[in-house]
Amino acid sequence: MMRYFWIREERSPSFNGSFNASHRWRLPGVKCDACGVTWGSAGYHYPAVDLSHLPERSRFVRPWPVPVSELARLRELLRPLVPPGLPLPPGTHLGPLEGTASGRFGPLTSQGDIVWVARRDALERLQAEGIRGLRGCETRLRFRMKEPPELLELQLEPRGKLHADCLPADLAPPCSACGRVALRLPDEPLLDAASLPEDRDVFRVGDYATVIVCTEQFSDAVRRLGLEGMTLREIATR
Repeated sequence: MMRYFWIREERSPSFNGSFNASHRWRLPGVKCDACGVTWGSAGYHYPAVDLSHLPERSRFVRPWPVPVSELARLRELLRPLVPPGLPLPPGTHLGPLEGTASGRFGPLTSQGDIVWVARRDALERLQAEGIRGLRGCETRLRFRMKEPPELLELQLEPRGKLHADCLPADLAPPCSACGRVALRLPDEPLLDAASLPEDRDVFRVGDYATVIVCTEQFSDAVRRLGLEGMTLREIATR
């Protein structure tokens, strides 16, 4: 049976690199009249999606909450630009990572365990190992140093889901209007094995996208290559 690992940030005394950045565009949050909640999701990041030629791109710059009907309209504007099948919940981030960066960057660096950047050499070494599903996207991070590293954001797409056995028995169904699910991450997440992708070695969990997991192949490659920056804890499947 395939083993999976939960990816988290690991700070190293050898590297102190950090960045303060966000993506250029964002699908607004939603203010739902049906359930009465104003909300937006976290972890749905598609840095490869370019809105620079979209006439209504200014609607994705200041993500103030909008009604459900407006969210649906904006979502449909994005559909032709996003790979088929990817979810677009309120709060989805799009486009290049922009901001400031400083310090000495290791092979892999995280911002809050949610956004991951890789030095180009580290990404190419992982790809040379046959790791599937790794896509590096241009970043626009400003350094004060003369020769900054080339950092690429990893586009980690949502796939699979949590297993029902780790979810509360009284979990309410999604809101029929906005789709919100009032789910908190279980203390011991459990992956639904039947839902997990077979075409990639690293991805976000589809219904809880701040959780990033990888296959044993990815875990082994990171350890074999000595790529610092990640801790890898096995996560159960069922």
